[in-house]
Amino acid sequence: MGIIVQKFGGTSLATPESRLKALAKIIDAKENGDTVVVVVSAMGRLGSPYATDTLLSLVGYKEAKVCNQELDLLISTGEVIASVIMSNLLNSHGLDAKALTGGGAGVITDDNHLAAEVLHIDTNHIRNLLETGIIPVIAGFQGRGPHNEVTTIGRGGSDTTAALFGEALKAERVEIYTDVDGIMTADPKVCISAKIIDEVSYTEVFQMADSGAKVIHPRAVEIAMRSGIKMLIKNTFNDHVGTRISHYNHIDKKYHIEEKLITSIAHRTNRVQVHVEGAMDDEVFFAKLAQEEVSIDIINIFPNRRVFTIDADKKEKALEVIKEHAVSHYFIDNCCKVTVIGERMTGVPGVMAKIIKSLASENIEILQTADSLSTIACLIRQQDLKKSIAALHQAFDLN
Repeated sequence: MGIIVQKFGGTSLATPESRLKALAKIIDAKENGDTVVVVVSAMGRLGSPYATDTLLSLVGYKEAKVCNQELDLLISTGEVIASVIMSNLLNSHGLDAKALTGGGAGVITDDNHLAAEVLHIDTNHIRNLLETGIIPVIAGFQGRGPHNEVTTIGRGGSDTTAALFGEALKAERVEIYTDVDGIMTADPKVCISAKIIDEVSYTEVFQMADSGAKVIHPRAVEIAMRSGIKMLIKNTFNDHVGTRISHYNHIDKKYHIEEKLITSIAHRTNRVQVHVEGAMDDEVFFAKLAQEEVSIDIINIFPNRRVFTIDADKKEKALEVIKEHAVSHYFIDNCCKVTVIGERMTGVPGVMAKIIKSLASENIEILQTADSLSTIACLIRQQDLKKSIAALHQAFDLN
């Protein structure tokens, strides 16, 4: 057997009981003959003493009187604590393990604190540990900057760390352990008929994550896709087979549910639609929005008119920029974006017509649309979210 990377999220490590479940997954892999590298997130979520958001709250985060380098020092401790606790647990059960910071494991980054870019993975130390039978327990989400300072690589960084080590070590697969059975056809909190997806392509799962589905960070998917490493999304707390992510081809796998054009439906809430009318320099206008860190989502530009969507918490910044250009404008608040995702829809006529028909049957107004080769997104009102996903889920036979 070969190398596998097992990443455990915060809920998998939150309690002594959950950590024993994670331990069992590591032991199972070892007994199967695999060489295991473990990557850990900070334990728990907001409110747990060592969760990233809890650590940030200790200094008031946005009101903190410390620099980003110091914030990196603070928030990196959550993963370090988790790595030591898991290493201790492994050792106490007869397995040789060693806790490592991200930098100590060989994650080399630039000095862009809080959002550092990984430049290189030095695998020498990890390979030496593996050759002597020691399980590395790596603190995810972090690395070492050019002056040996601690850096963090942004939210979702532990998934990214796992994918990077999978790539650097040429691992057979990367297993992402969480508290759900796998990737689902829709958010089960919104759609009660959502089902587990057995197998999905990198492209589709990237689109899911990018469209709001909280399954795995898009950067981790990009890394796995470029290196061709198989990924599994699994539940720490049971033996469900989970969801496989790979260079999966629906057309070649005739035994799979080939009649289904759509794989999943994702959604992103807290959207605001912006309407701007009047003569102005669009290049200057949108450059200014970017400068103010206002990210544009769906966008349509017409002569003397622009319609686009933004995060609700960026509305005031967008308004300031609009006022600088002295043009008329209005906002539609409380919107959300619903995206249907499926590689097999490419070139197939009638998909948009089916979306429009299914939403119209529920009297749901479509405010704006956008599409790509494997996605069609519709902006709707927040109040229609559950109805829209249920209608689309049924229309495309995902029930």
